[in-house]
Order: sequence, then structure tokens, then C-alpha cells
Amino acid sequence: MVLTKIVPSKPVMILEGQKRHLIATDLHIGFESNLATNQIFVGKNTSINESIEQLSSIIDSEKPDDLILLGDVKSSIKAISRSEWDEVPLFLKKMQEKTSVILIPGNHDSNIQKLTPDGITLIGSIGLVIENVLLTHGHTMPTENFSHVDKIIMGHVHPVFFEEDSVLNGQRVWVSLKAEKEKIFPSTSGEIEITIVPSFNRYFYATKKKTYKKSISPILERVKDFSSAKIATLDGTIIGNESLLSQVI
Repeated sequence: MVLTKIVPSKPVMILEGQKRHLIATDLHIGFESNLATNQIFVGKNTSINESIEQLSSIIDSEKPDDLILLGDVKSSIKAISRSEWDEVPLFLKKMQEKTSVILIPGNHDSNIQKLTPDGITLIGSIGLVIENVLLTHGHTMPTENFSHVDKIIMGHVHPVFFEEDSVLNGQRVWVSLKAEKEKIFPSTSGEIEITIVPSFNRYFYATKKKTYKKSISPILERVKDFSSAKIATLDGTIIGNESLLSQVI
């Protein structure tokens, strides 16, 4: 049985079993190109440098056996942008210098193999199972082959809390859900826990819900009704339950 814990104030978590795994998702390297087309300028190389520095620091402090990236390492969906040709290999090489790297592709990671340095473990987009936990990006439905798991850890949705009168408005959050397992794996029964990891990219936030486009996950669409939920800030403070889900995902 593996244990999970969030790293306080960081959008990453530790999965600890026979090995110690650091999990991050949704870096969206190269996203500045999309912002620039809308006359929003973050600054050249700002986010890639921040991502390398922040993840390197976390690896130094947490000392994992590997880093598992849950997809959407790159930002463009169908193509590879000019900045991604340079920045994605740079990021992956820098992470390789710190620890082993496992990459589970997301829906933005088409042709990611062209950007992946030798030595990176590239998993199929269907996901990776570690003991009783399925690690997946969240844009595909898991198969019955994974029906023995009782936990799913995913990204893709970019959970952000929206309440205009709150100091937390627009902030990234953690979401932990419990649901009927048979809705995902029809051959089974019981309960399954789903943890949604916040986007590592800190620029994925907004202050008004209508301006923030969230991704839709077939896993969450299949479940729809959750028996319970916990919503927590990056530092782990619980701020709500299932009654607030509509403000988050």
C-alpha cells in the first residue's frame, strides 16, 4: 500500500511505497506563445526558468527516487511550437540531472517523443499503475485492466477556486473526491478515491470564472455524483467539501 502526501505550499505530491515518487502535472511549457497572440506578455523564458528552478529545489528537499510528470508538459496541442523545440528538451534534461524522469503524456503532448531526451521513461497515455494507485493525465478513460486500483491521481482539470469575495479567489487548489468505483470500472464495486493535482504552471489562474476555460475529464464526467469531496489550498488547508465542487472543477 502506498502513502500519499502533498508537499506544503507546492503544487506537487509525494507517492511513497517501495520507492519515493514526486508527482507534478500541467507545466504547459511554451504557453507564453498563446498569451502573446492576445497581447499578454509574461517575459521571455520566464516560466521555463521558474519551473526548472522550483522543481529542482523541491527535488533537492524531498529527495525522490523519480519525478513522474502527469502530462501536458508542452502547451500546443497538435503541433510543436518554436519555443517548445528548445524549452521542453531543456526542461527534461535539467530534471534528469536531478532524478529519474517518467512522463505520462497528456492531450497537449502530441509528438512529445520528438522532444524527449534519451533516458526519459515515456509511458503510454493510458497511465501507470503503482501498487493500488493509477497515475494518469485525466483526458482518457482507464480500462478494466486497472480495475484493481482504489485510487486515481490525475491532472488535466487545473482546479482553481472561484469566489469573488474570498482572498483565495483564483488560487490553485487540491481536490480529493470519493465516488462509486463501478462508474469507472463496471466490473467492480465499492469506493474509489480521485485526487486532482493542481497545475504546476502558476500562470494558470484567473479571478473571474467565466474567463477561465477548464478542461473536461471523461473520468469526472462518468462519475458526476461524488459521495464526498475535500478541497484544499496549496498549503493543505481544507476550505470546502462537495458543495463547492461547482466553483472548482
